[in-house]
Amino acid sequence: MAAGRPRAFDIEQALQSALEVFRKKGYEGASLTDLTEAMKINRSSFYATFGSKENLFHQALDVYMNQGPIQASLAALQEPTAYLVIEKLLHANADSVVDPNHSPGCLTVKAALTGSKETDPIQQLLTDLRVQIEQALTTRLQQARVDGDLPEHIDPVALSRYVATLIAGMSIQAVNGASRAELEDMINIVLSTLSPIHH
Repeated sequence: MAAGRPRAFDIEQALQSALEVFRKKGYEGASLTDLTEAMKINRSSFYATFGSKENLFHQALDVYMNQGPIQASLAALQEPTAYLVIEKLLHANADSVVDPNHSPGCLTVKAALTGSKETDPIQQLLTDLRVQIEQALTTRLQQARVDGDLPEHIDPVALSRYVATLIAGMSIQAVNGASRAELEDMINIVLSTLSPIHH
């Protein structure tokens, strides 16, 4: 191949296509054939560009991290009250897991629910990511307590774990076919139980 000749495919587009396969099938469920067909490249181009399926997943995850779902979650943490943080977080995740442009569910949940010894590093990466988001929420709720915005009897760690569990559950419900309206009904029940922290 002549030096400087552009690749015959768009890497960004290829990563988006790979990301969609991972969102649909999880890490382990996505075969090399699934990936190369979706990315419209042959195996030699795949290996020359990405090296391995694991490297590809890391690059696709970087793309995912800079897209809507994660960014909306981070934005939710900036809301002025604990109640609004949780409300915005639940709505942002509901929007994400039933986004008509993508397969239902959340990449970090779906890709982590199935795994084997060979996928341990990927499992750990996704577990760490979910834990980091939960810890960021805990930190925000601890600040809410300092600010007098979270009642003393509510444990910020337990509340964060509760919200993280709901978010993972919404992903599974979306995979099961739940609509955005059905997730909204669930969110309304959750928010009604949090009325003591709503000022």
